[in-house]
Amino acid sequence: MCYEVAARIFDGMSTVSPCPTATPPSASSVSPSPASTPAAPHPRTDWRLRFGILSLIWGFSFLFIKVGTTSYAPFQVTLGRLVFGTAVLVAAMAVKRERLPREARTWGHMAVAAFFLNSAPFSLFAYAELTIPSTLAGICNATSPLWGMVLSLVALSEDRPTRVRFAGLGLGFLGVLTVLGAWQGFHGVDATGTALALLASLCYPVGWIYLRRTLSDTGDSHLAMTGAQLLVATVQLAVLTPLFTSFPTHFALVPLLAVAALGALGTGVAVLIQYGLVVEVGPTTAEMVTYFIPVIATAAGVAILGESIAWTTPVGAVIVLAGAALTQARRKG
Repeated sequence: MCYEVAARIFDGMSTVSPCPTATPPSASSVSPSPASTPAAPHPRTDWRLRFGILSLIWGFSFLFIKVGTTSYAPFQVTLGRLVFGTAVLVAAMAVKRERLPREARTWGHMAVAAFFLNSAPFSLFAYAELTIPSTLAGICNATSPLWGMVLSLVALSEDRPTRVRFAGLGLGFLGVLTVLGAWQGFHGVDATGTALALLASLCYPVGWIYLRRTLSDTGDSHLAMTGAQLLVATVQLAVLTPLFTSFPTHFALVPLLAVAALGALGTGVAVLIQYGLVVEVGPTTAEMVTYFIPVIATAAGVAILGESIAWTTPVGAVIVLAGAALTQARRKG
């Protein structure tokens, strides 16, 4: 769910990694650049339709999280999400006869990447939605490009700032303050939940920058790297979850279906659709999905969950997205 951060951070590398997850958000992946990717067969479905489906899947992910946490602990929601998502990727690997990476170094770095791109943000969003509406979580997820610019200025010496990007950074955080109603003393907003959601969005660019520094030339395929990353994240949550939660005494059907959809669709199928879009239309067009996610998350939260929003929510969201777009502006030529 932080497509733009990854597209810019990995620009010029031997592998290009669009962000999945959202969380979101969002599933995370490493996909080869057009120069190193064989031409994909002509898809049966128009890319615009798949673009819309991807936007809907990631936009509804925050609703699925909210429903899942009504009956299951946040760690349990995250573990279920990763199990179902990994199952989809493993099945895709089996169909294409892909092999997981073999180098121990790759797996070591992948453990760190999986923590920042999957385990941590997925869990933080789940905990955040215990106290904040899914609409606010979706908007917080849209701040990833803002955090990405700040971190890239510090960690990537070749990523030089421009006045436009600095303006976008200021505008984006002004949008965050608008969403939260800062001039009203953040009245009615749970500070802890909001901080967790913003911290989750910060995890994504941290993970992408780490990947750029460590795993830019492994030679493994997009699918293999993604499968390995989700597999490692699943193991991490499988270890943590029993330490902080007790085994459910019963399994509520609707929340369980929400978790299954969150994993299979939002973390598994979405990654495969995302990769196909990048190969077919390029990251610049594919990354536009970023701007639809908070809109769909807000609409779903209001229409289906009955969440209420003040005027500051849509206005602030527009400002956040405008700022995020400006932070992605590149130098001409």
